[in-house]
Parts: sequence; structure tokens; C-alpha cells
Amino acid sequence: MQLIHNRSTFANKQIVKLQETPDIVPDGQTPHSVSLCIYDELVDSCRAGDRVEVCGIFKSSPVKVSPRLRVVKSLFKTYLDVVHIKKVDKHRIGVDVSTIENELREQEEVDEIRKLSEDEVEKILSVARRHDVYQLLARSLAPSIFEMDDVKKGLLLQLFGGANKDFKKGSRTRGDINILLCGDPSTSKSQILQYVHKIAPRGIYTSGKGSSAVGLTAYVTRDIETKQLVLESGALVLSDGGVCCIDEFDKMSDQTRSVLHEVMEQQTISIAKAGIITTLNARTSILASANPIQSRYNPNLPVTKNIDLPPPLLSRFDLVFLILDKVDKKLDEQLAKHIASMYLEDRMSSAATEEILPVEFLTGYIQYAKENIHPKLTEDARDELVSSYVQMRRAGEDSRGGGSEKRITATTRQLESLIRLSEAHAKLHLRGSVLLEDVVEAVRLMKSAIKDYATDPLTGRIDMDLIQTGVSVEERRRKEELDKDIIKVLETAGEIDWPGLADEIEKLREGMRVDNHDLGESVRRLEGDGKVIVFGQSNHRRVAINRHVV
Repeated sequence: MQLIHNRSTFANKQIVKLQETPDIVPDGQTPHSVSLCIYDELVDSCRAGDRVEVCGIFKSSPVKVSPRLRVVKSLFKTYLDVVHIKKVDKHRIGVDVSTIENELREQEEVDEIRKLSEDEVEKILSVARRHDVYQLLARSLAPSIFEMDDVKKGLLLQLFGGANKDFKKGSRTRGDINILLCGDPSTSKSQILQYVHKIAPRGIYTSGKGSSAVGLTAYVTRDIETKQLVLESGALVLSDGGVCCIDEFDKMSDQTRSVLHEVMEQQTISIAKAGIITTLNARTSILASANPIQSRYNPNLPVTKNIDLPPPLLSRFDLVFLILDKVDKKLDEQLAKHIASMYLEDRMSSAATEEILPVEFLTGYIQYAKENIHPKLTEDARDELVSSYVQMRRAGEDSRGGGSEKRITATTRQLESLIRLSEAHAKLHLRGSVLLEDVVEAVRLMKSAIKDYATDPLTGRIDMDLIQTGVSVEERRRKEELDKDIIKVLETAGEIDWPGLADEIEKLREGMRVDNHDLGESVRRLEGDGKVIVFGQSNHRRVAINRHVV
């Protein structure tokens, strides 16, 4: 028997690797995987990261001992010939259609989203007409967690998301909202991440310590069938169109964190490995949690010195919430009652007397909004956004020093975040346009977050330079003044020993002591600029002015 290729008909075939979901894996075991063979119209009916149920015929095939020999192994490999694929998970939100509309346009026959019945849609519309729908949905998000209203509202707006826009000039703006939770231990940060992960579309949950750069982006492997090098998707690519939850964000290595800069702003991942040069989509919202460096958050230090995160990465988050464990007798009593009542007869109604929506309805509501509502800015909302942004910028004006030094209290990134939050708030109310009240709530939420994490503990004022550069305006001013004092002393003395330099600066400042660490930093900075010359060692060091430069 001989195969005649020219007289044969060809059929599409795809090999898919299916893995068990973590919630059904038995204790102490790792998730099992099975190979699926998909044919004809079922090809490309599911994408990486989808949760599916398959029906098929379990088969086995022999494995050769060597490609050159006809001898086969006694152990056969197994696979599944698929006849049907089902993608339904009522506890999860469907994938954002506006994010993957190009893929859906190419695959019109693919059922990517959860279908809502007419009764469900009618109930969703009736709930949306309620005046307290915003508070109701926020209460229904992680109801087992006590208080934290603004945090829940921020997470709710993240799940709704803003509107993705493609401009005629070819540029694209993201509608996904990134949120960072930072605070003391035992403040429910990980529980919040777990809850969002359970209901988020195509969500991937990972830990900072157990993640690598290739695990988040993509790694190169060899295909079983063709033996060619291929790319396997990482956590961020698998979360395309969903939410990627990263716990212990501060414990990531610098190499791993470096890949997030492109993802959080451009929403793409550029790969150049083993001759494979490509750009992968990572249109995902990032929800991360981080612990302070010394376990407990120190309110006397700025956020950049409390969290081990570089300022450029920290500034890419739309909202940063500080969750602190403060001692308050009334709140402690309410929290203890809330936790204890959750275990009372295992009834959630005993934990909260207020109305709470079931998870299935909440996910259906968010899915309906993401699928059907695409709000646009009105002129009133635009004017309010502009005036609010200008007002936030004006708060940084300083009357001291003739007004020459101004603190940065808001940047264009905050303005874009306000637009995304306003669109998400309008989407929550199932409105096709962004109104004035949407902008007001977005500004309130933004100011509430900024007030906590961007306040300079030295002055008590908001200073975005702390987030953008890691150094506040006040600290920069003190360093510049110390540099000037050192130059002034050296211009008079010419050359001086280290203790004498500290004493002269103290006299110049009328008795104000100078920290030895700050003095050393200033001298090193001036030495690097070539303005001073340092010679000698330890306490015998001497500092001289470089008159050729100064």
C-alpha cells in the first residue's frame, strides 16, 4: 500500500496540551496533563489560558525506541481524540471582547464568552437602576473581608476596566487598570488576590518569589512532533484579556521585575530568543501585593523606602493602596465580631446584615457591562477632568523660596488613570457616556490613594517625586543646601579635615548638627562632579576644593 499525496484530501489538525485546574488537584499531587488531538472545525476553538471541558475518545499510540528502528517500546503514549469542547465557567467573568475583538473577528464560530439569559439580563438592568448599585457591588466583592471600602471599589473598577482605544494615527491606549496593595501582615492582601483570581477572566495567580522572567513572559522549548524550537506562553501572556495576580511582589528579582515595565504601559512583550524574534500581546490588568521591607510599615519613611520596588515600576500603577494594621478598640471589636460570626453555623448572612449579591450574578453583571457598554467622554466630563488635574498640579506650589521650587503632585499618568477610572465607573452604571459624577468619584478615589502613599513624612505634603524618582523635593533641597555649605566652607578654608568640615558647617548653620551619612554622600557627590578632592583614609581624610572647576 502506498500513499499518493496528490490524490489525498488534507485535514486541519492541532495538538493541545490540557492541564488540570489547581482547585481539583488531589492533596500532595501536581496537576496532570493530557495531549488532545483536535481536527477540522474544532481547530483554534480554544486559546492558551481558557478553562474547558472536553469530550473525546481515549486512544494510545506506539513510541519508537529510535527514529531509525522499527522496534517500539512496550509503554504506549496516550492522547484524546476530541469530538466536543465546552468553555463555560459561571463563577468567572468572560474575557473582555474589546481586548480580543480582532481574534474574535477571525474566529466567528468560537464561543468565547459566557451567554446570559434574558432573565439574567433583565435582573442586571434592574439592579443597575438602583441608586446604591456602586456600594452594593463593592459590598458583594469579597464579602468575608471586613471594611476596606475604597480598596474594594478600586478592585471593582479594575474588573470593569476602562475602554481600549485605537486611534486613527495608529496609536493605542490601554483601558486596563493596575493596582498595588501594600501594607502590614495579616491585612487580607492575599485573600483579596485569591478572590479576584477566582472570578477574573483568564486569571493567572503567581508568587513573586517563585516566578522568573521567562515564567512570566515566554520560554523556548522543543516541539514534540516537529522537534523545532517554539515559544511557550508565560503567566502574563496567558492572562491576555484578564487579570494577572502577583503575590509577594516585593520579593521578585530585579531581572523578573524588569519585564513588567513594558507590559504595564505598552501591554506587549518583546521576545528575541534562539532565533525567534516576535512581540506577544499581554493586554492584562495587574493586581499585585507587597509587604514592607521591615515587615511593618514605617509611617516615618516614604513609601519608596518602605517597599523594595524601583520608582519607575511603582509609578506605573494606577492606584496604590496602603493597608495598615492600626490599633483601634472599636474597629478591633467589630473585626473580631465579623470574623467570629462567619463561623457561626457557616452562614454568610450572619457575617453581614446588608444585602450581598451572589458570585454568579456579580460575574454576570460585570460580563454584561464589559460586553455591551463602551462609554465615551462627554464635554462636561472632559472639562471636569482638566480642572481636577490642574487643581491637583496646583497643590504643589510652594510659597517658600520665592516659588522657584514646586512639588509635583500629579503627572500625566494620573490624568490617564483618572480617565480609565471614570470610564470604569460609567461602565459599572451601564452608561454609554462618562458623566460628571463618574469623574468626581474617580478623582475622590485617586486622591484617597495618593494621600496615603505619596505623602512626604518630612513635610506632610503630597509629593509625586517620591514615586517618580524616589527622592522628595524637600530631601533634594536639603541635599543641594548641604552641597552649597560644603563649597562655601572650602572656598574659605581651601583644605580641611573631616571633623573640622562637620564643625564648620554646624557653625554656618547656627548650631544645627549635620548627619555624618548625609555629609559623606554630599562629599562623594561633589567629588564625582570634580568640584572637591578627597585624600587620606578613615578619620584622617581631608577635603580640598578643586579651584580649576569651582
